[in-house]
Amino acid sequence: MPVLSELLAALRGGTVEIIDLTAPLTSTTPVIALPPEFGQTARFELEEISAYDDRGPAWYWNNFRTGEHTGTHFDAPNHWVTGKGKADIASVPTQHLIAPAAVLDVTEQVAANPDFLIERSDIEAWESENGPVPEGGWLIVRTGWDARSESQEDFLNADDAGPHTPGLSADCARWVAEESSLIGLGVETVGTDAGQAPTFDPMFPCHSYLMGNDKYGLTQLQNVAQLPATGAVIVAGPLPIVTGSGSPARVLALVERS
Repeated sequence: MPVLSELLAALRGGTVEIIDLTAPLTSTTPVIALPPEFGQTARFELEEISAYDDRGPAWYWNNFRTGEHTGTHFDAPNHWVTGKGKADIASVPTQHLIAPAAVLDVTEQVAANPDFLIERSDIEAWESENGPVPEGGWLIVRTGWDARSESQEDFLNADDAGPHTPGLSADCARWVAEESSLIGLGVETVGTDAGQAPTFDPMFPCHSYLMGNDKYGLTQLQNVAQLPATGAVIVAGPLPIVTGSGSPARVLALVERS
């Protein structure tokens, strides 16, 4: 199988680099905070079963508890009401777990305005420089937000008006979901929608449009700054939780280096 042999050789030789886009899961991993009248996701917790002791003299292991949408995670279509009855996380086709990426860099705009919204014109400008977004690929948005991931407060960036984090405008989200050939959206923030998305029409348009059109979300990505605008291949590995709406995921990128 020469293609796979060539890939292995490239990985060993360093001409293809593996970049880990995954945030480590700990008890301090930031989680989304909903208004108190709604149910809340669980933080990541480890419960020790044994550690080479009388509970198990030769082995160390743990139970863990967390939410499906904690840390770096994969949103399945059934996560949102618009995708009710659509695919659960266990039913995502395996061919969608390995896909090309278009990386849109808006770090300068976000540094000036944390509420910055990506418009369709921003994607058109990217395409004029890089060519069409890849068919069956991800739109990965680089905002620099992963630099805030050590602090729940900084990551959510909330005040009395709610969170202030970047994202897509409602029109741009609709285009990605309904008109583009992309399979989903990847972001560095806590969720695919902007912090002020509850005030948009529709509310939470990325969730509403993407899930309703059998597309996906990847959130809380890190190290996106190491990806080129084109050419990276995303490998996403969510747990196949039957009936699940999503899963924490190990997300890697394969990048060819000269």
